[in-house]
Amino acid sequence: MTFILREATARDVAALAALHVDTFRETHGGGPGVSVREQQWQRILGATGVTDFTFAVEDDSHQLVAFARGTLHDGGVPGYQGELNKIYVLRRVHGHGLGRALVYQVADRFLTQGVKSMLLFGDASSPSNGFYEHLGAVRLLSPEGDFHGAYGWPDLGELLTRRVG
Repeated sequence: MTFILREATARDVAALAALHVDTFRETHGGGPGVSVREQQWQRILGATGVTDFTFAVEDDSHQLVAFARGTLHDGGVPGYQGELNKIYVLRRVHGHGLGRALVYQVADRFLTQGVKSMLLFGDASSPSNGFYEHLGAVRLLSPEGDFHGAYGWPDLGELLTRRVG
């Protein structure tokens, strides 16, 4: 099976919405339906901000199987400029390196924009946490020292040194 990683465009709204629903349900259960996700993706992909971007992965039958979105971080966590806002990969294609490729692509785009660090907000009990840690992310603790699922890469250049091939 071959995959193509590319930037998502407004033409991808319907496919991204369906993929978002499917991957969210696989990961978390429930969630908004396709019509809500279509409205969200229309707004996201219709925006003209160069610092907000989405990458998609399609398989050899041209079906979207994974995506990631990067945005500027709002500053709520000092020291982090970018946010890996969303990353989802269909379970049936886990193990092909798509998540890793998406994280690297987002990090690379941020670096070209002068953004040198990124974080993500996830679920503290998510099985994906091991994936983030394998890629060198550090757990971001609350002021009380608790972990609530946030991870950070304080140096995206260092993250990209992990990229192979």
